[in-house]
Amino acid sequence: MAINAPTTLSKFSGFLNPEQSAPIFADAAKQSVFQQLIRRVPLGINGQAIPVTTGKPTAKWTAEGEKKHGTETALELLHIKPQKLTAFGVLSAETVRANPGNVSQELRTGISSAFATAFDLAVAYNLGGDGTGTGPFDNYLAETTKSVEIGTATQADGGIHADFTEALSLLVNDRKKLTGWGLDDKVEPLIWGAVDGNGRPLYTDLPTDDTSGTLARPGRLLNRPSFMGEDVGNGSIVGFGGNFQKAAWGAVGGINFRVSTEATVTINGQLVSAFENNLVVVLAEAEYGFVVADTEAFVKITDTPVVEG
Repeated sequence: MAINAPTTLSKFSGFLNPEQSAPIFADAAKQSVFQQLIRRVPLGINGQAIPVTTGKPTAKWTAEGEKKHGTETALELLHIKPQKLTAFGVLSAETVRANPGNVSQELRTGISSAFATAFDLAVAYNLGGDGTGTGPFDNYLAETTKSVEIGTATQADGGIHADFTEALSLLVNDRKKLTGWGLDDKVEPLIWGAVDGNGRPLYTDLPTDDTSGTLARPGRLLNRPSFMGEDVGNGSIVGFGGNFQKAAWGAVGGINFRVSTEATVTINGQLVSAFENNLVVVLAEAEYGFVVADTEAFVKITDTPVVEG
């Protein structure tokens, strides 16, 4: 959303100190569904090369006097490089000093949510942080050709359980693994109460101490780790299953902050001097990297939206 006016006391905004960036970065990771499922790797400012296994060793039976079988592990390197994610806000100097209503915490939560949403949209759909444009990464999960629409199997055929089992079948029949699920909140009403052929719950939740509803919620689906959250779905896609070990993400440090009273920023389409107008500009930046070795190691979970006439 474009800035139309600086935040003032009357708008109940506050200021976030730079030293709070580390816990904000942790919050962003907790809110991101895919950062929970995908392994994190160290990432420097110049990027990182990650070895990926492309072939398994083999063994052969060897008769007496015959030459023993030689084998090797085939590896290739995938390069992950950091991409910058930013957000800045403009506040009045009076708001910075007063910090009404402990709104610093609200700003912290808002920035965490914005960074988590931007990451998930880019990783899953190659979308920009606001859901438009394109993301910065070379590949993304929705590139997979595998797809299952939930709600298509009849109760006689197993219902929702059969749909998710079909997603597992698509993976294992292609010699892929299912290590977890990343699902949108929209899926939750569909799977509560669903059972397998033996009457066992299809999904079980793992309660956390968080009651705000902002964190990615952990659970188990088909006995695999599952995380649910907002902004995981897009269009008809409401989630993904697959081998999340085939992907990796990293970050250079935490969320960094710069504060300026002299910058010139665009407000409501006009360049405005912070110094001249007694404003404070707060810029938050983070550098994320993401790479996926095999998009076909994932399956899209879709749910056809209801068209209202």
